[in-house]
This record gives sequence, C-alpha cells and structure tokens, in this order.
Amino acid sequence: MKPHRILVFFAVLAVLGTGAPAARGVSKEMVQLQTQVQQLQEQMTAMQRSFDERMGVMKNLVEKDTDAVNKVAAALDALQQTLAKQQTDAGTRSDQISGQMQALNDTLDELKVRLAKVTKQLEDMQAAQQSQAAQQAQQQAQQQALAQAPPPDVLYNNAVRDYNGAKNDLATQEFSDYIKFYPNTDLAGNCYFYLGEVQFRQGNYQQAAQNYDQVLQNFPSGNKAASAELKKGFALIELGKQDDGVGELRHLIQRYPHSPEALQARERLRKLGVSTRGENARAAGNNAEGE
Repeated sequence: MKPHRILVFFAVLAVLGTGAPAARGVSKEMVQLQTQVQQLQEQMTAMQRSFDERMGVMKNLVEKDTDAVNKVAAALDALQQTLAKQQTDAGTRSDQISGQMQALNDTLDELKVRLAKVTKQLEDMQAAQQSQAAQQAQQQAQQQALAQAPPPDVLYNNAVRDYNGAKNDLATQEFSDYIKFYPNTDLAGNCYFYLGEVQFRQGNYQQAAQNYDQVLQNFPSGNKAASAELKKGFALIELGKQDDGVGELRHLIQRYPHSPEALQARERLRKLGVSTRGENARAAGNNAEGE
C-alpha cells in the first residue's frame, strides 16, 4: 500500500470516531482537514514522482557505469593479453637478436684476424720497399761517389806517399777513401794495414789492432798478412794483453817461419823472456827427452 493512501485511511478513521454530532459541529474543521489531507496527498504524489524520476536517473547512471566498467574490464583483459603476447614475442626476438649478435661478433673476430694478417703483409712489403729503396739509394750514392773518385792506383799511391811523408791525417783520409770506393781489391788490405800503422804510431793500439785484424780476416793471403799479424801481436802486448800478443807472435812464427816478420817475433818473445813455442810444445818436447 502506498504512503498517501495510508494517511487518508487514518484521517477517515479519525473523523468517524468523533461521531455524527461532532461532525456537524465541526464541519468547518472537516473541510480544512480534507483540504490539508488533499494537499498532503498531492505532496506525497509529487514526492513519489520525484523519487521515481531520480530512481530512473540513478538506474540509468548505474547501467551506464556498469557498461563502462564492463568495457574497461574488457579493455584491460585485451591489454593484458596484448602485453603477454608482446612479452612472448620480445623473448623470441631477444633470442634471435642474441644469436645475430654472436654471429656478428664471430664475423668481427675473423675480420680482425684477416686485417691483422693484411696489415702485417703491408708492413712487410713497406719494409722491403724501404730496404730496397735504401739499398738503391746507397748503390746510387756509391756509384756517384765512385764516378767522382780518383782512379784506384792514383788514390793508393797518393795515400802511400803522404804516409811516407808523415802526413798522417791526409794519409788516413786517403786510405779510408780507397777502402770506401774500392773495398774488394787486394790493395784494400794494404790500406787497412797502413791505417793500423798510423794508429800504432799515435799510440791508439786498440784501433790499430782492429785494423790489423781486418787484414787477417778479409785478406789472409795478401802481402801484408804476416806484417799485420806481427803488429797485431805488438799492439796487444802494448794494451797489456801479453798472453794474446804472445799467441799471435807464436802463430806467426809457425805460419811464416822463415819470414823477416818471424825473426822480429822471435826477438820480441826473447825480450819478454818467453819461448817461441807454447806450453803444449814444451811439454811434448820434455816427454820426448824423458823417453
């Protein structure tokens, strides 16, 4: 039962309870009461209408909100599925990228090895070219210098003349030039010997011994070999290397026993108070006498 009908029912009961005489006595109040009841009914009707309208609006809003929530939920679910798929695809792509990167790294390492080999080959080629160019430049310089140099016999004779004239500096330069321009001739060995003689005169025994040794090493059959070995022995003795010097003199005597240089070597050994033969030779001689 609706609220406004309940109010009307109670109002009628109230009127009936007062009795007929009282109703006639208060007809004016009844009219007022009826008027108030009617107004109350109208207000209740208006309130009911307003309530129904608001309920309809609220229901419509609730339905719309429900639809919106359902759409949002569906969108979230679709988004979650999309994200899950993207993560799966990303994992697959990540594996593919990792494999590609490893392959690229392997290729890069191989290229580095090849590049190192090519670089080494280029460096070797450049070094060879530089060496060849240096040799060619040296040969050209030697050829130019040789073209400008005096003839070998003229240069050698001038050097010997200046050496005999005690022009040591000029003779040294000329002997050195001869060795530079004509290093493979027999007279080059003589030049080394005379250079040693100049240095021996000046007391430069170390350098003198080296030049004498050049004669013995490079020109062992030259006409200055015996003289070079004799003077090398003298130079070593002057340097305080007596054992080495004595060894050179003994070797000279053994190799050139009848030469003038051997005679000088024996005389020098005699002055030193040593035998012309080594310890082994003396030991062999003593054994022979004992037998």
